[in-house]
Amino acid sequence: MPKHYIFLIAAIVSEVIGTAALNASAQFTRLVPAAVVTISYGLSFYFLSLTFKVMPVGVVYAIWSGLGIVLITLIGLFAFGQKIDLAAALGMGLIIAGVLVIHLFSHTTTH
Repeated sequence: MPKHYIFLIAAIVSEVIGTAALNASAQFTRLVPAAVVTISYGLSFYFLSLTFKVMPVGVVYAIWSGLGIVLITLIGLFAFGQKIDLAAALGMGLIIAGVLVIHLFSHTTTH
C-alpha cells in the first residue's frame, strides 16, 4: 500500500477518534476527552497535510470526510446507542460508493 494511503487512513482514524471524544467531552467540560479531541484533530490534520503532497485536495477531502462520516456513525450506533433511519443508511451507502468510484476509476489518485 502506498505511503500516502497509510497517511490518509491515519488521518481518518485520528479524526474519528477525535469526533467520538468530542461527544464524550460533554461540551469540553471533561478534561481527558477534551484533550483527546485536541490531539486527535491535530494528528488528523498533520496526516492530511502529508497526503496532500501526492493527492489532490478535493479527492483527499472527499475520502477523509466521507469515510469519517460513515465510521463515526457506526461508533455512534454501537458505542453511544444512537440510531439512524433508512434514508441516512442509504445516503451513507452512496458515500461509500462514491469513495469506491474515486479509488477504483479516477486517474487523479495514484495507486
